[in-house]
Amino acid sequence: MIRVYCAGRSACEQLVDPAVWVLPPDAVWIDLIEPTREEEAAVERALGLSVPTREEMAELEASSRVYRENGATYATADIIIRGDEEIPGIEPVTFVVTDGPLVTIRYADPKPFALMIEKLERDLTRCSTGSDLFLNLMETIIDRLSDILSRTVVRVEGIAGHVFSGGKTVGFEKLITKLGRAQMTNARIEQSLAGLTRIFAFVGIDERMDSEEARAHLRSLTRDAESLSAHNHTVAASINFQLSAALGLINIEQSSIIKIFSVAAVAFLPPTLIASIYGMNFHSMPELSQPWGYPLAVVGMVVSAILPLLWFKKKGWL
Repeated sequence: MIRVYCAGRSACEQLVDPAVWVLPPDAVWIDLIEPTREEEAAVERALGLSVPTREEMAELEASSRVYRENGATYATADIIIRGDEEIPGIEPVTFVVTDGPLVTIRYADPKPFALMIEKLERDLTRCSTGSDLFLNLMETIIDRLSDILSRTVVRVEGIAGHVFSGGKTVGFEKLITKLGRAQMTNARIEQSLAGLTRIFAFVGIDERMDSEEARAHLRSLTRDAESLSAHNHTVAASINFQLSAALGLINIEQSSIIKIFSVAAVAFLPPTLIASIYGMNFHSMPELSQPWGYPLAVVGMVVSAILPLLWFKKKGWL
C-alpha cells in the first residue's frame, strides 16, 4: 500500500492503480507500507530512484544502512514496534531523502508514524518539504523511544524494590523473568538509538540539510539520542546488578539450607555411631546385661550430639 501526503492537505492520497499513478506536485511524503512490486515500480518511475527490497533493508552492514544513490540519501534504522508490550518488537524502516518528497519503506506499523500523521492533520503547515518531514518524523521517533525508556525505568525500579526487600527469595523466578524482559527492551532501545545516531551523522552532510534551522534540528536530535543512550546504559547496568543480586540472594538462601542439613548430618553422626556399636549382636558386651547400660547409651548419644552443636556455635557456623 502507498499513501501520499501533500503539503496543506488534511487527508492523504492512497495509490489505487500503480500503472497510471502520477506524483502530485505538492507531495511531501510517500509512505510505502508492505509495498508490492508494482507499487515499488510506480514510485521508482515517478522519482527516478530504486526502492530497496525487504531483504536489503534487513542487511546489517553500515554501507547497506546509510548510502547515497542517484542523488538521494538512503537511511535504514531499526524502529521499535509494539512498544507498550513487555517485550517490544523491532523492524527496519528505510527513509529516502530526495529533492522532493520523503519516501519511507516499512513492513510494520511503528507508533511514531501514526503520531506523525496526527500531527500533520492538526497542523497542515507543519512540514512543507520532504526534509522538514524527515526531521519531524525523527523527532517523533526519539520522543517515542524516550517514552518506552521511561516505562522501562519504572519497571526496573519496581523490581528492585522486591529484590532488596529483605524477604524470602520465593518468587524470584518471576522477578528474574521480568528482568530478562526489561533487558530485551533495553537492548532494542539501544539498537534503535545506535541506528538513529548513525543516520543523523550521515544526513548531516546532505546538501538538503544546509539551512541553519535544519542543522540546529539535527544537532538537537543527535544530543537527544546520545542522552537517551547514556541513560539507557545506566538502566542496563541497573538490570545487570539486580540480576546478579537476585542470583546471589538465591545462592545464599540455598547455601543456608545446605548448611542446615550438613550440621544435622554431623550432629547426628556420633549418636548414630554409638547406636551402631550397641546394636551389634555380640555375646561379649557386658554393658548390655547391666541395668545402667541403656541410660548410659542414651546419655552418651545426647551428649555426643550436643557437643558438635556447641562447637559449631563457638566457631560462628550456626
